Amino acid sequence: MRMTPLTIRRFAAGCTLAILAICAMGPQARRADAAGYQIPGHAELMFLIRRQFRSHRPPPPYEVYTVSRSQMTDYGYPDPLGTYSWHVWCRTYDDACLEREEFALGAHGPLTFKRPQYDIADDPGPPTADIFQPAPARPPTVNDIPTPEPTGPLPKTIAAIRVLGEFDYDVKSATIENGLLRVVLVPRRDPERNRLREIFVDPRSYEVQRIIAHDRLFVDGDKNSPYPTTFTIDFGNVGGHPVMTKIHGVVGGGYSGDGQTVDFTFTDIAFPSSLPAWYFDPRTYASHVNDAPL
Repeated sequence: MRMTPLTIRRFAAGCTLAILAICAMGPQARRADAAGYQIPGHAELMFLIRRQFRSHRPPPPYEVYTVSRSQMTDYGYPDPLGTYSWHVWCRTYDDACLEREEFALGAHGPLTFKRPQYDIADDPGPPTADIFQPAPARPPTVNDIPTPEPTGPLPKTIAAIRVLGEFDYDVKSATIENGLLRVVLVPRRDPERNRLREIFVDPRSYEVQRIIAHDRLFVDGDKNSPYPTTFTIDFGNVGGHPVMTKIHGVVGGGYSGDGQTVDFTFTDIAFPSSLPAWYFDPRTYASHVNDAPL
């Protein structure tokens, strides 16, 4: 998190290992709720949700957006140190991004190079992040280049055998609530890396509408840090791609300082066909001050 003394880590949650699994696809694997929706069995349900989400991936090669953060002090007043906006130009295959802070009176901050991710000591992003990707095993640096996302075909159905894959979560329950299918998850291993706790999807298309995820707040100089944090993340759609639009974070664990609740919004999301190569080479920033984007 960009502020002093608070640092919030970005979140990421997901699955990594792929194996073959055989799933009974007959009607006994499904049940109907009171509204008549056919809810699949748990293994099939996770397969359908993940497959639908990843059918939109990889994201477009370039992404621009504005991320705005707001929070209150522990006295209940707006916190100027924790309230700000940054404009971001991102190359999605390696998460390389040019960022500039936007000030209230129209001024812009210096050119800054980042690799935004969830579950690192910086603001969350990008809005097209893969929710099924596990959090980093160690704090990454800007020099760490992530593995590119796969671009091959989706798993296929062959006779009665379907490639489902191994999941990092067990489904505790699946119910229809307010027109959405609410899926409550329990991590099978390493809950700090596999941080999804609930997924809300359209019961017919399985498009993700909202997730609830575990995260942590790190506070410099606080012996009780880190503090557990719950993120509620809403999704929208831009150009046919699911994108995160809002994050509401609530800090637990007895934390009583500034930013007990924090909000992020992602706006101005767009997918340009190209961006200048120098945006992603911080060694050239000094020679491009006059033609820097706003």
